[in-house]
Amino acid sequence: MLTLMQDPEAYAGEWSAIQGIVDNLMNLLQLKNHRIYLHSHQVANYASSIAAKMRLPREEIERIRLAALLHDIGHLTVPNSILAKMPYFSTRELSVFKNHCNAGSCMLENIAQCQEIIPYIRYHHERWDGKGYPKRLKGVNIPLGARIIAVTDHYDKFINPCTENWGKTKKEAVRELFNLSGSAFDPEVVKAFVEALG
Repeated sequence: MLTLMQDPEAYAGEWSAIQGIVDNLMNLLQLKNHRIYLHSHQVANYASSIAAKMRLPREEIERIRLAALLHDIGHLTVPNSILAKMPYFSTRELSVFKNHCNAGSCMLENIAQCQEIIPYIRYHHERWDGKGYPKRLKGVNIPLGARIIAVTDHYDKFINPCTENWGKTKKEAVRELFNLSGSAFDPEVVKAFVEALG
C-alpha cells in the first residue's frame, strides 16, 4: 500500500533551509487558487512515496517532494480568467498556461537552495515520447524527478473531484496510466507507482 510521507521534520536538514520560502509561496498559491494548492500537496505526497518505492536516496526523495509541492507555483502568473477555463483553453490561453512551467522555475532561480529542484519543476510536462513541453525532451533526458511528478500529477488530476476530471475511480486512473506508459510516461515510474498504490 502507498504510504504518504507528510512530515517535513523527517528531513530537517534540507527542509529547514527553505521552509520559510516554500511556506510563503504555498500561502500565495492557496490565496490564488485553493484547488491547485490542495492538488500540489497531494502530488507531493504521492511523488515522495514513489521515490521511496524506487529506493532513491533520502536527500533525493526530499528534493522530489519539494519540487512536487512547488510544481504548479507558476500558476501564480496565470490570470484567474484562464485558470477558470481549465482545460478548455483557446490556442492563446493554452500558450499562456503552458508557460507556468518556465514561470515557476524562474521564480526560484535566485534561491540557492532551490537550484537542484528547478529542472523537476520546469520539465514536469515533458513526455517520455518527446511530445511534451517546454523543450520536447525525450526519455531519460527528462530528469527523473520530473518524470515522477508527471505521473503523480496526472493521477491526482484524474481521481480528484476538485480537478477538471471530476473524480474518476482509482481503477480508471491506473488503467489510464498503463495506457500512457511508454508514450506520455516513463514505464518504470508507472510500474513503481502502481506497485506503491497496492
